[in-house]
Amino acid sequence: MATIASSYNPREIDNTNDIPGRRAPLITGNQTYTSVTEMVCRVAEDPQPKIWWILFGFSSLTAVMFLSLIAFLIYKGVGIWGNMSPVFWAWPIVNFVFWVGIGHAGTLISAILFLFRQNWRTSINRAAEAMTIFAVICAGIYPGIHVGRAWLAFWLLPYPSLNLWMWPQFRSPLLWDVFAVGTYASTSLVFWYMGMIPDLATYRDRSKSPFRRMVYSLLCLGWTGSSRHWLVYEKAYTILAALAAPLVLSVHTVVSFDFAVSQLPGWHTTIFPPYFVAGAIFSGFAMVVTLLVPMRKIYKLENLITLRHLDNMNKIILATGSLVGLAYGTEFFMAWYSQNQYESFTFINRAFGPYWWAYWIMVTCNVISPQLFWFKWMRTNVVAMWIVSIFVNIGMWFERFVITVTSLSRDFLPASWGYYNPTMYDGLMFFGSFGVFMTLYLLFCKFLPTIAISEVKGVMAASEHAAHVEAELLGEAHGHGHHGAGH
Repeated sequence: MATIASSYNPREIDNTNDIPGRRAPLITGNQTYTSVTEMVCRVAEDPQPKIWWILFGFSSLTAVMFLSLIAFLIYKGVGIWGNMSPVFWAWPIVNFVFWVGIGHAGTLISAILFLFRQNWRTSINRAAEAMTIFAVICAGIYPGIHVGRAWLAFWLLPYPSLNLWMWPQFRSPLLWDVFAVGTYASTSLVFWYMGMIPDLATYRDRSKSPFRRMVYSLLCLGWTGSSRHWLVYEKAYTILAALAAPLVLSVHTVVSFDFAVSQLPGWHTTIFPPYFVAGAIFSGFAMVVTLLVPMRKIYKLENLITLRHLDNMNKIILATGSLVGLAYGTEFFMAWYSQNQYESFTFINRAFGPYWWAYWIMVTCNVISPQLFWFKWMRTNVVAMWIVSIFVNIGMWFERFVITVTSLSRDFLPASWGYYNPTMYDGLMFFGSFGVFMTLYLLFCKFLPTIAISEVKGVMAASEHAAHVEAELLGEAHGHGHHGAGH
């Protein structure tokens, strides 16, 4: 494993193995409270590395391109896309579902793992929460521009209207999306901000610039770290976690209703809600790995985001990927078992029809590639896990493409069949949405605490006992054998 030389990270330690009777520390390097604070704060206080400026320049230009294409779309109309009859839902809806799914891991890591007191979440929850917010922003753009008349997108909202015939259709799952995604975004934003308040106060106290001190002072809401503040903070954080936890299940369940409540073969199925939730968690955790592996390398955070954190996330990717594979098989089985000729044709068409290449890319990336995580050397090899996480994200986009496009392109009447071809604008706008996402994420790394300092300190192995465990792990890494339990 590559070693990053810094005062905080003499070597990367494999802390994925517990010594019998002793649990390996989550945080390595014999950290103190002071060193944890320094390690996280220097990400924002020190000049950004050259790679940050390169990535920020490229992503910001890509984001500008995306916004320019939206303006061009509004000017010219949705005809610049490849949408055609019968494929009226194409890349915009595919991208919407993809980005909503990416945002699932943040709330799962933050809320559900917090309620279950899983201490390994503390080093990764802040970045995952930020990813959630930015992914939902990218997702929310597409329904607004997909309606054709973007200036009338407010019709999606349940606003008080004097025109009785223009009220939103509350029986439409598209309106359910507005409620579900809006609730998810607002709750996730408040939860993310609430968790940052103690760390923003640390940034405030360390700021040398009067302007930065003023901004952080406003953001931390007068936090002093008193026992009363901590009491209120912990109560509020727990309540928000309890409110956010059901959203992990409800949001992508409602998104799946966009398809499941229709009468179209391939969509009209009851497996979609759990299938979509598993897929969303699957793609969300893959994106967290995709972002955290380079981030810990660039900012030398290997002692805080350790191999144990990455190993645990890879195990979740393996589990949810297996669930997604089970869902694929179940869909085919039910299409055969139902003896519905339309349903059977739809699934055979997915695998062997004109879009066979998309289906098998989906299966390879989503079902086969995560199975590599059965092997521990794959789960602890940062380069290998990063490559697999990218494959998972590619596969999950193709899953949404297969569900949406293949089902629409060949419906009940052969006379209405068509073959959807995306245009240059489809591809550039999808690529541009990544520019928006990465620009926001890079700005988050520069100005806000990327790791929850206060939460890491709460679970940090600061005792002499944990230091002995780490010494034994280091000894094993150097081939010195296993130190005695009384050492």
